[in-house]
Order: sequence, then C-alpha cells, then structure tokens
Amino acid sequence: MKFLVIGRGGREHAIVWKLSKSPLVKKIYCATGNAGMEDVAERINIKAEDIDELLKFALKNKVDYTIVGPEISLTEGIVDTFEEKGLKIFGPCANTAKLEGSKAYAKSIMEKYDIPTARFGTFENQEEAFEYIEEVGAPLAIKTDGLSAGKGFIIAKDEITAKLAVNVMMQDKVFGDAGKHVLIEELLSGDEITITFFTDGKKSFGLSSAQDYKRAYDMNRGPNTHGMGAISPAPVWNDKVEKDVMKKVVTPFLKALEKEDLSMKGVVYMNLILTEEGQKVVELNVRFGDPETQAILPRLKTDLAEIISKICDGKSSSLKVEWHDEKAICAQIVSGGYPLKYITGRLITGIEKIKEADDLVLFHSGTALQNERFYTNGGRVLCLSVRKDSVDQARKALYDNISKIFFREMHYRDDIGLDIEPVKGGEN
Repeated sequence: MKFLVIGRGGREHAIVWKLSKSPLVKKIYCATGNAGMEDVAERINIKAEDIDELLKFALKNKVDYTIVGPEISLTEGIVDTFEEKGLKIFGPCANTAKLEGSKAYAKSIMEKYDIPTARFGTFENQEEAFEYIEEVGAPLAIKTDGLSAGKGFIIAKDEITAKLAVNVMMQDKVFGDAGKHVLIEELLSGDEITITFFTDGKKSFGLSSAQDYKRAYDMNRGPNTHGMGAISPAPVWNDKVEKDVMKKVVTPFLKALEKEDLSMKGVVYMNLILTEEGQKVVELNVRFGDPETQAILPRLKTDLAEIISKICDGKSSSLKVEWHDEKAICAQIVSGGYPLKYITGRLITGIEKIKEADDLVLFHSGTALQNERFYTNGGRVLCLSVRKDSVDQARKALYDNISKIFFREMHYRDDIGLDIEPVKGGEN
C-alpha cells in the first residue's frame, strides 16, 4: 500500500510513524511534512490547501489511501475532490467537515439530535449579542464561529469582558472572517476529556479518551495554546463514563450523520466536560486532534493501515480496534513566548540522546534540518510521547528524556499527567 499523509505537524508525524510500523505499508508520502519524519516518509512540497496539486500527485503516484490531518483541507472539500476521481481518502466530505468549520452548525446538529452540550446563542449582529449577554449573565465562553487555529476562544468572567470579546471578534476582526459570527456559550465546570473514535459513517470503532493541557504554563496558568501535552486514557475515564458517552454522545452523533446524509470515513474527536448534570460536548472535530493523537496512537494495538483500508474499502464489518492497557503521556516542547511572540532558528541539541522505542518516541512539530542539525521552526517544536504501565513510570521517563534536549528559550510544562484543577469551559 501507498499512503499520502497531508499536514506538517506533530499529529502528522505520529500518523506517519504509526503507519510505518505496518507490514502492509510499502511507501509513505507526506505533504508537506517536517524535517523529523524524513526517515519514515518522503516529503512532498505541496501545501495542505493546494488540493488540485495534491490530487495530481496522488493520481500520478498511484496513492492507495490519503489521510488528512489539518481541518483547512477538509473544509475546502479535498475528500469530495479525491473521491470524484476514484481515490480513497480518510476523512469527511465537505458537508460533514462543516461540523468543524462552523461551531454554530455543529451546535444546531447537537441540539437537533439531543447530544448534550452547553447552552448557547449564535449571533452575526453585535447589539443582539450584547442583549443576550445581559439576558443570561456571566461567566461565558465567547467563540468565533469559524476556524481560527484554536485561538478564537475567550473566557469572560463578567459582562463587560464578554462584550469586549464580542467587539474584538466582530468589529476589530482580530480572528479575521472566523469572527463574522460568534457563539456565546455557558461556561461549564468539571473534568475535561477528549474522546476519539474511528467511523465509517454508520458505526464507531475503538472509542478511546485523552485529557489535554491547553494553557501554556504549569497549573493551568497562562494563555490558551493549541495544546501543551496530553495523557491517555483520561484519568476520569472508566467503564461507566465510557458507557454513558457511547449512549448519549457517540450513538446520537452517528444517527445525526445518517439522518442528515453526512458522509464520513474517518476519525472523530470531541471535547467533553463531565459536569454534575453529566457529560456535555463543547467542541466537535472530524479529524485527528493535536496533541491528543501523539498520546493516543502509541496506545493503538491494531494496525492503523488496516483500520484505514477497511473503512475506506467498505469492509469495516470485520474491523476490531484494540488498545494497549498502558498509560501514554506526551509533552510539547515549545519556543519561549509561545503561543504569543516567539523566535525561531534556534539550534536544537540532544535529540540524538533520545533512544526511541515502541513505547518512547519523539515527534517533530516545527523543526528544520540544516547541515544535518535540527533548528526550531515554529512555536510547537517537538513532542515527546511515552507509554508505560503506570502514570508515574510514564512521567519519569518523559521528563528524564526531555531533560536531554536543549535550545535557547525552550519551554515545556512540568505537570503533564498530574491531578490539577481543571480549567472551566473546555478551552479549544
């Protein structure tokens, strides 16, 4: 089999790494990929949003299966384009990708099919948004409706801050067109988890969980980020929670796909808050998460290439997805100042000291290779992932190995895997 993986971050490195373990896979291409994955994949200089060029490449090189990492390609309709030409691709069609491209649309689907979620209102008029804020009161979560690279989210603890957040999004257009419409949501309190499962659009396979760490600094302090690390399974995940999530979230979601004629052969990940009233969905995504993927895929016992091929080939009736029982932890190593202003081009040392194995792997998120030396090339630079029998063992191995790596202004969180006070609201 030949695979094409679209994307360039740690998530895509994890996908490529997992595919490379399969005896079914003969060749892996990655567009554009990053410097750290060149030993397991051939990098192709085609951007994720350049769908026409990606299509030409897949046809010319007779790619068997394509996997899409970033949401931009999905919302732009890459799955529809590939399938029209008879290519097999792992991801949702454009109509289904709208579940991620528009939070308002996702909320309307959850409301229609009784998928528990936070109370909300969606607005394209600022004065109406202000009236809603005055009506419901704070605290609130103010979100851009469209894609904003994980940044269009502001917690408002009072009405003045909530109105300011709306103004920043709708009038100042800090998040561009993503803020033309805003979603105002009640701020939930409880343990946050993410769930991940594969689907053929009718059934779910391999439901698993993780907990990610969004804030930049220890003890959930600092600005919101794309993610500073994750642990899988989530500490609060147990048989009861899994059963409730399957019954109240996954099953009605699959019903919604069927009833709304939303085609999908791919993976779903959702952010949930376990409130006193039960679990509630705060974010719905129709692709692999980041950095959750870097914690989840090391626990995947079943061959990823087999999962993707069976789902894409319409043979998922025989599919059984299994997970390792061990705990997996990953931590992002980032440039100083991330997610705000940061400097790239820093020499990275110590990577060669990481002795990788099936249960310890270093994923590259933003690196560049010059004269056989790695340099920083982004905010999130590296992601170290460890799988061990216990959280304590995984944490020790994680931080023992991170200490071997160095670049100027390097930063990471020291508390990945610890039981700390959760952040309210589901900040994604």
